[in-house]
Amino acid sequence: MENTEITIQELRKWRPDEYRLVDVRDEMSFSYGHLPGAEHVPEQQILDGWVPPEDGKKTVLYCKKGETSLEAAGFLQEKGHTVYSLKGGYLAWLMGTMDEENEKDEKEETPFYLEVEQSIRKRFKKKIWCRFTKAINDYELVKEGDKIAVCISGGKDSMLMAKLFQELKRHHKFPFEVVFLVMDPGYSPENRKVIENNAKRLNIPITIFESNIFEAVFHVEKSPCYLCARMRRGYLYSKAKELGCNKIALGHHYDDVIETILMGMLYGAQMQTMMPKLHSSNFEGMELIRPLYLIREDDIKAWRDANGLHFIQCACKFTDTCSSCDKDGQSNSKRLEIKKLIRELKKTNPFVEGNIFKSVENVNLSTIIAYKKDGVKHHFLENYDNKES
Repeated sequence: MENTEITIQELRKWRPDEYRLVDVRDEMSFSYGHLPGAEHVPEQQILDGWVPPEDGKKTVLYCKKGETSLEAAGFLQEKGHTVYSLKGGYLAWLMGTMDEENEKDEKEETPFYLEVEQSIRKRFKKKIWCRFTKAINDYELVKEGDKIAVCISGGKDSMLMAKLFQELKRHHKFPFEVVFLVMDPGYSPENRKVIENNAKRLNIPITIFESNIFEAVFHVEKSPCYLCARMRRGYLYSKAKELGCNKIALGHHYDDVIETILMGMLYGAQMQTMMPKLHSSNFEGMELIRPLYLIREDDIKAWRDANGLHFIQCACKFTDTCSSCDKDGQSNSKRLEIKKLIRELKKTNPFVEGNIFKSVENVNLSTIIAYKKDGVKHHFLENYDNKES
């Protein structure tokens, strides 16, 4: 059988029209970032019978680290197809790309981060900057004298949030402080390098502290992702308070909000939303704020791609693709279901996303059978006989 692995260096010797790239990761991972020109064919689809088109091109599969794609390539080769697996996968390509970008940055007269900042002020002013400042103002997220820990996970959302806060400090009318906080819960050296490299390229002065969260939850069988998310939140609050901060800022965006509303209804049997800000129940005097609350995920992706940026998605030890969890510890498979549901609903109702968002602003308690306030459940029958129909 022909060798199924090919390195990045070997691949670059081929002409672009000689081969096709196929990303076998899950849809969520693919949407976070992929090799240029790659098509998406999940591993299960290959095992279910997908075969490469017979157009004379070589097919190169890749996953996160080159392990899953190697198995899939062997599976297709046994069926007589010319298929290769990219050695080291997406991470290997990303490491090489970062080195090339750093060399290029050193030769440029204008620092890269200035171009990124200009894109926020100009090209993405309406869809990102203005929606960021609207959330800040509408929900009173930043006040005079605040010291905010801008929490950076290494993904596109938190990195953009950091750049927006830098811009806000330059133009805001009253003084406040920010600390760009990165918690390393046990990242692999590759993922740690990606975060540090992006922070350097984007001129974000990060403060990194260590924890052993990944190791602590690795052997937990029941809801490890939920536990991991809760522990991460606690560590961030604790470190932020130690640094003199009174708020932590997380990178949840508009799509996270509407997906959470539907997930609560369909899977949790409750009507709730992801609030733009919350008082901490365990850390006195601390608040959590979500400044990307009004920014669409597609616009964040457009900003990322327009600047040629590459970020990590999830870096936990549970799976190669980390398709089992997301930043709030909820099931990514469930969140992906909700994303697809909203996408389908939008085909017949283009206003469906806005309507979901507004539904938690337009709650009429007179038409609600029961609700909770401050932990106490109230039922419509409590005052029913005291009111006229």
